[in-house]
Amino acid sequence: MTVSGTFPRGQAAIVSAATFGMGAAPGYSAMELAVQASLKALKNVGLTPGDVDGLMTCLPDDIFSSLSMAEYFGIHPLITDNNRTGGSSFQTHCALASMALAAGQCDVALIAYGSNQRSASGKLVTPLRPSIYEQPYRGIRPLSAYALAAARHMHEFGTTKEQLGHVALAARKWAQLNPEASMREDLSMTDYLGSRMVSTPLGVRDCCLVSDGAAAVVMVRADRARDLVERPAYVLGAAAATSHRDITNMPDLTTTAARQAGERAYKQAAIKAADVDVVQVYDAFTINTILFLEDLGFCPKGEGGRFVAEGHIAPGGSLPVNTNGGGLSCVHPGMYGLFTMVEATQQLMGMAGQRQIPSTEIALAHGNGGELASQAVVILGSDVTL
Repeated sequence: MTVSGTFPRGQAAIVSAATFGMGAAPGYSAMELAVQASLKALKNVGLTPGDVDGLMTCLPDDIFSSLSMAEYFGIHPLITDNNRTGGSSFQTHCALASMALAAGQCDVALIAYGSNQRSASGKLVTPLRPSIYEQPYRGIRPLSAYALAAARHMHEFGTTKEQLGHVALAARKWAQLNPEASMREDLSMTDYLGSRMVSTPLGVRDCCLVSDGAAAVVMVRADRARDLVERPAYVLGAAAATSHRDITNMPDLTTTAARQAGERAYKQAAIKAADVDVVQVYDAFTINTILFLEDLGFCPKGEGGRFVAEGHIAPGGSLPVNTNGGGLSCVHPGMYGLFTMVEATQQLMGMAGQRQIPSTEIALAHGNGGELASQAVVILGSDVTL
């Protein structure tokens, strides 16, 4: 199928990105966390909730979260959305906001998320339930689905446990440069290989954190962006694709719909993978990073394990990946997609502190929903890319 139409390249921009309650935030509800991140992001650029007329949220415990947040703020937005595709929801919110802003349907768009998963339950909470075909095997949702993908990648391409470990080690090294990261202790390959197995071949250190946390980004039209911030992050492209719902219906366990989403986003942005300076992918599990780097064109299919083992994605490597520490070592409050957008924005704005990548002009923020099901990509650029 051919998709017609054009994306409003560079006509909208993220002007502020903020986080709140990273790691543990006892006493806050998911809504209160999202509100605090939103207030922080708005204040950064001299705005208030009353300025927001486009509101996009996806709270874990409220299917009407945009309506609830609008009521909480006492505002009456013109555009609302709480699309629920899991961790990719926020990239799709960004695409909607970009088009709505460019069309003049709203003037200030706020995308927000918050979760108190760690302090409220202490464990991963997921709406995923096994289908009648999967239930007899009693898999751990969603972990066992990703374990299937990892096992298949190992079988088909010779990927090793140690190569998966390099993903975890790289994430930890980035986290050690990020004062907001939850896990900053040293992690060696010996530590990684000795960690408890959870769902073969994935162990504890292959799995994302269970944390609290919130994030928010503020978007406006490009012609207003420079009035609010010195270095906006312009939305050059945003695309999504879906390949299945349950892992048993995934056409190929080693290839995700990020391939299609990435191709469309690159075309919209008029760039190629080699032009990207920093990459933020949804690393709920170590196999994710390998799969998404392959599918987004940063290395050939089947060579992701070798690519990460050679140190390319770690600090000092040729392709900075998950520079905040990712879902493996920074934060993962149920859904992580908005945090990739926050980190990509902060890198473009030069606000990343010790982990800042010099001369960042193009950043990619990726979201993954369900069990490798929904994939979405946002490409952000500085003013020199316009």
